[in-house]
This record gives sequence, structure tokens and C-alpha cells, in this order.
Amino acid sequence: MTQLRVGKTRLTLVQGDITIQQVDAIVNAANAALRGGGGVDGAIHRAGGPDIMAECRRIGGCPTGKAVRTTAGRLPADHVIHAVGPIWSGGNAGEPDLLASAYRRSLEVAASQGARTVAFPSISTGVYGYPKDLAADTALDTVSAALSRLDFDEVRFVVFGDDDLATYEQAMHARAPE
Repeated sequence: MTQLRVGKTRLTLVQGDITIQQVDAIVNAANAALRGGGGVDGAIHRAGGPDIMAECRRIGGCPTGKAVRTTAGRLPADHVIHAVGPIWSGGNAGEPDLLASAYRRSLEVAASQGARTVAFPSISTGVYGYPKDLAADTALDTVSAALSRLDFDEVRFVVFGDDDLATYEQAMHARAPE
């Protein structure tokens, strides 16, 4: 486990299954229709059960760069924050700003629900094709900046594969105080 401190907040990196994290809010790498899918999105919907999808249907959708909240169903969290990241199109279609917005809005929604601990996946790096190193840099920079105005005990990045772990470890070490 790799950790960094940003103000009073602990940034933690763990390799594992986001659906079993004991946190107040789990962030889902969602699609704009909020209809479930593969990867993290599918895993969260399968583990959380039908209550999550029922709320997603009531909400109806979410624009890229935004985030909405639903119940966590059977997950060990209180909330699922569905963040819609951009599909990578080479980096010249506003993808960095949209990805940063998805992370920022997720934290704002979590804070509005009183969450003190949040777990993030690597948004947009699966089927959306966002380069993992660029996504890790955006995630860490955006979350760190947001923590200057939002109060959390811990923000956890939960990655699945070894390459994701190595990418996030490198990005965290680059931001660690000397």
C-alpha cells in the first residue's frame, strides 16, 4: 500500500476489488446512460444488486465530466458516485478537462452526502482507452487540488492490475514531498 498526505487527507493506493472497499462512497467509472457495462461499472452493478440500476434508471443519464449519486445496494459503502469520464480521442477533444471534472465532481457529490472516505477506480482507462499514465496524473492532481477546499479523511485509489498499480505508484512517488 502506498500513501501520501495532502493536508489532512490520506491518499492511499491499493490493488484489489473496489466492490469490497469499506468506505463511505465508491466511485463508479460509468457510462453516460448509467446503464451498467463491463469492467468496474459491471462489477459494481453485479455486486451492488438491482437497487443501483433502479436508481440509475430514475436519474436517466449523466453527461461526460459529471457525477451523480445512487444507493450502494449490497456494497459495503453508503453511496455509489457514478462518474462519467471521456472516451480518449487523442487528447485534443477536451479529454483532460473532462476527466478532471469527473474526479472533481465525484468528490463534490461525495462531500455533499457527508462522506469522509472515498474509493476511486482509474476512470476512463478501460474500454474508453485513456492512457493510464496521463489518467493517473490527472486523477492525483485533480484530487489533490480539490482537497484544498473539501474535507475527507481518506481518498483511496483502487486499481486492479499490476500495470495500473505500477503506473499509480510512479505518479504518487512523483508527488511525494522530498
